[in-house]
Amino acid sequence: MILDHDGISPRVHPSARIAPNAVISGDVEIGAQCSIGFGAVLTAESGPIRLGENVVVMDTAVLRGVRGNPLVVGSNVLVGPRAYLTGCRVEDEAFLATGTTVFNGAVIGTGAEVRINGIVHLRTHLPPHAVVPLGWVAVGNPALILPPDQHEEIWSVQKPLDFPGYVFGRERPPSGETIMPHMMPRYARALAKRHGRDGNNVAT
Repeated sequence: MILDHDGISPRVHPSARIAPNAVISGDVEIGAQCSIGFGAVLTAESGPIRLGENVVVMDTAVLRGVRGNPLVVGSNVLVGPRAYLTGCRVEDEAFLATGTTVFNGAVIGTGAEVRINGIVHLRTHLPPHAVVPLGWVAVGNPALILPPDQHEEIWSVQKPLDFPGYVFGRERPPSGETIMPHMMPRYARALAKRHGRDGNNVAT
């Protein structure tokens, strides 16, 4: 399904394959010989998405472009099933396996690999040809690549990257408090306002 969003229609190269139940919404550009799998979602939420040539986005992957962080994918890249990419840059020839998660402002270097359920955190720069092992976490710039049981070391790098401030524009609350009651009503209203008119012009 191809949806207009904010008055912008996706641009899909004629040689690209789009599965019939994939969703492509808004300022999305898909290059030659790309393949977008069943149930995949590419949504230019509040920023654009650009895919180069020969990009394979497998079934149920979600790619989001956000304000201040367009989502840019180079050429000859695989994005595995259940992967989630938001507001990041993926250079040519990268391999993002099943369940990969890549957060806002991150950069995946040329030829890098993020293996099954690997995480590349907010504003992290993964160098060319680096490997994030199964379930491991890359965090920081330059990236540290750590196993998930090293929470304190991950947090010592992750906390100054300031997820709530960078993504939501809010200060992290004091220890023991939560940002959720303040952020979620605002975020839900913004999404409803932003997407309430999506689909007025629909092509399949």
